[in-house]
Amino acid sequence: MSRVLVAMSGGVDSSVTTALLLADGHEVVGATMKLWGGDSDSGCCSVSDVEDARRVAQQLGITHHVFNFGADFDAHVVEPYVQAHAQGRTPNPCVECNRHLKFDRFLRRALQLGFDAVATGHHAQVVRDGGGRYRLRRGADAAKDQSYVLHMLDQAALARTLLPVGAMTKADVRARAAALGLRTAAKPDSQDVCFITSTGGRAAFLGDRIPLRPAPVVDADSGQSLGTVPAVELVTVGQRRGLGDAGDARRRYVVAVDQAAPQVTVSSTPPTTTRLGVVDVTWTDQPIGEGTRVLVQCSAHGAPATATWDGGGVVFDEPHRVVAAGQSVVLYDGDDVLGGGMAA
Repeated sequence: MSRVLVAMSGGVDSSVTTALLLADGHEVVGATMKLWGGDSDSGCCSVSDVEDARRVAQQLGITHHVFNFGADFDAHVVEPYVQAHAQGRTPNPCVECNRHLKFDRFLRRALQLGFDAVATGHHAQVVRDGGGRYRLRRGADAAKDQSYVLHMLDQAALARTLLPVGAMTKADVRARAAALGLRTAAKPDSQDVCFITSTGGRAAFLGDRIPLRPAPVVDADSGQSLGTVPAVELVTVGQRRGLGDAGDARRRYVVAVDQAAPQVTVSSTPPTTTRLGVVDVTWTDQPIGEGTRVLVQCSAHGAPATATWDGGGVVFDEPHRVVAAGQSVVLYDGDDVLGGGMAA
């Protein structure tokens, strides 16, 4: 038996995580992180989520705390998100929240309070191999797998992390919650970025913090002007919506974004590449060697592509869509996460 601090988000996954740990005989305490203090309608970080977590903890008979990590969240997630857009990069704030809040700030707090481990409701698995090393593996439910957003976990973090629902399907999680009578059993999953509202979107959020500049859209194939986009800071390479209309019904893709000009260049041919540079790489265990064969995933639920690690990036076996700078690039060996970084 160990002492476990569960990050209770107020959702069904962390609720069932708590129940499973109690059933296994662990000494369990729940804690909810108060991260974002502004408007939120995504089903995450709201006052109602804190209340749901508190009520579930009460149902299960455990102590519940609230940790105010708002300053850390602003410094490590929100501000970098804003600056990335200002610099023409496409950030992944959920990855940075896991990196800096859930598996750094929260984990450090847990250890300071005398807990042996932390637990979350992520759909991924931590397994220990015969040599005593820890591996981060995809969740059993492929449609809900969250290993991509946990790729930054190293051996020290993995050794202190429990992910009980990773071996379950989402349907089984909800069934377990219903059987236990937990108030979160039918609660919808949180969606999108917690600090971006569905009503205002990125434009409203970023427009309050940085200047948003319109930019002309030019067709690379014909040289024709297709009008303008309202904010070059919101345009991503590979994007195919909101790019103007030449009246010919052809689908067009962003192939280049020139922040300095500013100008957006589009083409009817999707942009592809054979090599992707990867920076700020972290590994779940030892770094892999140059020439290692890997599976590469460039979005949370994208199809992995086969490639070779060349020491500073990946060389794809087949042409691959261009990945926007700043996006997370995660390397796998089968279902095991090797590590990851950001597209250069």
